[in-house]
Amino acid sequence: MHTPFFPHFRCRLAALGHRTLHTVRQTTLAQLQQHLRDLLPAPLLSGEDAGPGSRERVFSLRLTFECFVWQMLNPHTSCREVVRQVQALLRLAGRPPVDQGDSAYVQARQRLPRERLEKALVATAQSAGQRAGLGGTLAGRPVKVVDGSTTQLPDTAKNQKRFPQPGSQKPGCGFPVIRFAALMSLSSGAVLQVALDSLRSHDLRLFHRLWQFLKSGDIVLGDRAFGEYTTLAQLPLRGVDVVARLHHQRKVDFRKGRRLAKNDGLFVWLKGCMQSQILARQQWQRMPAQITVRIIRFTAVIRGFRNRRVTVVTTLLNPKAYPADQIIALYARRWRLELCLRDLKTMLGMEALRCQSPEMAEKELLVYLIAHNLVRCLMAEAVTRHHVELERVSFKGSLDALRQYSAALGQARNAKMRRQLWDDLLLNLARDLVPWRPGRREPRAIKRRPKAFPLLNRPRHHFIEISHRSRYWKGRPRNYQGLN
Repeated sequence: MHTPFFPHFRCRLAALGHRTLHTVRQTTLAQLQQHLRDLLPAPLLSGEDAGPGSRERVFSLRLTFECFVWQMLNPHTSCREVVRQVQALLRLAGRPPVDQGDSAYVQARQRLPRERLEKALVATAQSAGQRAGLGGTLAGRPVKVVDGSTTQLPDTAKNQKRFPQPGSQKPGCGFPVIRFAALMSLSSGAVLQVALDSLRSHDLRLFHRLWQFLKSGDIVLGDRAFGEYTTLAQLPLRGVDVVARLHHQRKVDFRKGRRLAKNDGLFVWLKGCMQSQILARQQWQRMPAQITVRIIRFTAVIRGFRNRRVTVVTTLLNPKAYPADQIIALYARRWRLELCLRDLKTMLGMEALRCQSPEMAEKELLVYLIAHNLVRCLMAEAVTRHHVELERVSFKGSLDALRQYSAALGQARNAKMRRQLWDDLLLNLARDLVPWRPGRREPRAIKRRPKAFPLLNRPRHHFIEISHRSRYWKGRPRNYQGLN
């Protein structure tokens, strides 16, 4: 029997007639994967004593969460395929088959509390951090990376109302878009917290909602969107320092600052006259009239390409405690963490969500992040045991290996064999490393050409299809604009 990510279902359901449906209901994620049993606290997926969630169902809270995570770990898996998985397991137990439709599973996902998904995200991130150790620190202080991205939703009326499509697209020709800001750990690469809103919200506004999850002593690492006055002035008051790329509208003249070293100096910034749209009026008035920041400029040398000058601004003002070369190396690691979003959107398939309502779309995004953290826990354990670099462990390779080894773990006859298989899995992840390519340039460009289909720039009932488009579409007809 092939049950990826559900290996212990085999031993639970092997004895026909001796296991009941209650056993399936009580199967938790900790029981499904023995070596991941410490990722989620046991009460998190337990049912309620009374009220919503207390009724005994086939798709209980625990089983629904497990199926939801399994669905995200297997890209392009439909709800019907999840139901077929459960049907096969129940038939193996000798129980009557459940309804072949996916309505019960869809309704069970709707009943899944969002608060528990948020707690599961925090729990998996903490587990990944404990396994990764203290690799992502600066002078003993934890470093957290903030970055923003977007994902598309199905074109439904509810999604369009909650997450409108870009204003440049005509009605009926685009998709609703969720903008989210993720707070990630530099040591493990796991997503700690996430804030999401419509496309019209700026990344900085979403980041302000994540400030409550920052602790005194943290260092925030971000791109140029976060190297502005409000962030650099307010976070140090909370005991949090910032390292970010200088905003593109800021001009720097090192002759006007206090020189610390070559291309390294202290500057005084004054609060602007215009109130920030991110802050309320009272918050803007409480901000200091001026702040002192440290600006470091260096040249990124990439073999075979023109050198690129990068300017970094930070609130770490002490050059002895925080040397410039360490700050430069820290900022260079930010790009590796940005690739975590690529793993989410490309490898796991989070680039386009499939839920038809905004409430379920938000839950689907959270489950994607939980699934990402589960794989990060596996990678962190391999890094700790075999002493390899986390940046060189392949996320796609870890995901593929976990899929294949889960089936073998389910067929293992004893605990000793399961431990050997788990050790082999970690060893293979440590051996199959991404080649070390210093200075490798990875432009965001597409090599594979799309199909020669015209763009849907009008609603379908108004669109005029071009006949024989495959013969001359590369050159575009002269009257193309007139046709649409």
